[in-house]
Amino acid sequence: MTLETPEVARNWSCVLFDLDGTLTDSAPGITHSLERMFEAIGRPVHSEEELLAYVGPPLAVTLRDREDFTEAEAAHALEVYRSFAEESDLVDNAVFPGIAGLLKSLAAQGIPVATATSKPERRARRILEHFGLADCITFVGGASDDESRAEKADVIAYTLAELEKLGVDTSRPVMVGDRFYDVEGASANDVPTIMVEWGYGSPAEAKGAMAVVHSVDQLRSLLLGQAVAA
Repeated sequence: MTLETPEVARNWSCVLFDLDGTLTDSAPGITHSLERMFEAIGRPVHSEEELLAYVGPPLAVTLRDREDFTEAEAAHALEVYRSFAEESDLVDNAVFPGIAGLLKSLAAQGIPVATATSKPERRARRILEHFGLADCITFVGGASDDESRAEKADVIAYTLAELEKLGVDTSRPVMVGDRFYDVEGASANDVPTIMVEWGYGSPAEAKGAMAVVHSVDQLRSLLLGQAVAA
């Protein structure tokens, strides 16, 4: 879903990153945990391709929308899923090549970085610490454990508010993600989005994004204020 955009670089005051599919390749662990969840609750197990659709949006919402689960059924399934995901978060997961260096470059340039993920905040922090990325993150923004804050728009609003409390300039933020949930959530907060091509989204999900990048080097150019050649 490459979109060549020669002039989109700005003097960003802070950068918000999605986690799954943007910073880390977590799909293997997520889909495996979903398989175990469906088996444990006695539901049919979907194909791996179908399970990839679950990566990104809040799980309870997806279960209600895609599986017609009731509120109670979705809450129970979420609890079961998390019991498996706690392990897979650190085992069937990896940082995408070049991401660690990019975060260090942003930190070196004094550009505050935060996460804005639908993954529970506690688990997101644990993952970042495990992979040695936490020192580059000013604030770890994520969903609440009870998913009362799980929609991406709410997570982004919360993350921006918490950054402001820390004295971060949030006047020129940019969101980096891989799914249309990131674009929609950022747009609801008047934040532009750069979509990454290495994640789990489809070309159609890039609609509304300011730019789509196919490599970490291209993303680095946009975030550090350098124009990208057409």
